[in-house]
Order: sequence, then C-alpha cells, then structure tokens
Amino acid sequence: MSEEIVFDCLHAEIVNYCLDNNKKHDLGILEYIGFTTGYRLIERLTREVPRFKDELETMKFICTDFWTLIYKKQVDNLRTNNNGMYVVQDKAFRFLTRISPGTQQLEHAPKFVAFTCGLVRGALSNLGINSTVTAEVQSIPACKFHIEVNRN
Repeated sequence: MSEEIVFDCLHAEIVNYCLDNNKKHDLGILEYIGFTTGYRLIERLTREVPRFKDELETMKFICTDFWTLIYKKQVDNLRTNNNGMYVVQDKAFRFLTRISPGTQQLEHAPKFVAFTCGLVRGALSNLGINSTVTAEVQSIPACKFHIEVNRN
C-alpha cells in the first residue's frame, strides 16, 4: 500500500516538473520518461519468461503481468482488429481516479496518461514490437490506450 502512494506522488511530481520546466507544455518529455522506464522494466520482468510466440501473446502479457506490476490490476478489456491495432481499456485508470469527474477536467487528462503511453511503447519496443501508443479519455477515470503496431 505505501509503495502505491509513493508511486502516485512520484508520478505527480514528474508531471509537475516536466510541465513547469517546459513552457510549451510538451508532453513528449513525459512520454520519453515513460518509454525509458517501460523499456527497462520489461527487461527485468521477462528475464525468466520464454519468448512470446506472436504479437497477440505479447499484448496479453502487457495487459496482464506488466499492467499488474505497475498498476496492481489487469486491464479491463483488450480488443484488436487483427491488423496491428489494439485497444486497451482501463475503466478506473490509476492516475485519473483522484481527478474529479467532469468535462472541465478532461483537458488535464493528457498529462496524466502521457507517461503510461511511453511506458507501454517502451515495453513493446524492448520486446521487438515497434508501435505508436496514444490515449483517449472520454470520461474520468476511464481511459483507452490505442496501440498501433508499425510494421515497416
């Protein structure tokens, strides 16, 4: 329990630091911090895990084990169109649960999900999947992460 509070406070301070020191409020810095964190975390988490047989198995691992490690719960839903587009839904996303619901607060949601977009992209990158991760918040605290696999 106490490590969860520390993690929440650390995330809040990273958001404040990045946005206070960046006059343009570029969320790319938060995304990059998340990317490097996810890249390193997945390396430790998969050290004893056999290679994944396909992309879908990798995504399931991200939505179960990786998400549980970070947010202490699995995602609520994983959908795919089988063409490299995945939608991960978390109906009570941890960094949005402390924000009061309402349309006025929706404008602040991107700064609380940018780190996680980078976290997922970094983890997938280390597992050999080049992707683009974006987030969609239509109502707080629910969040959908759109993961588009870049097949070049």
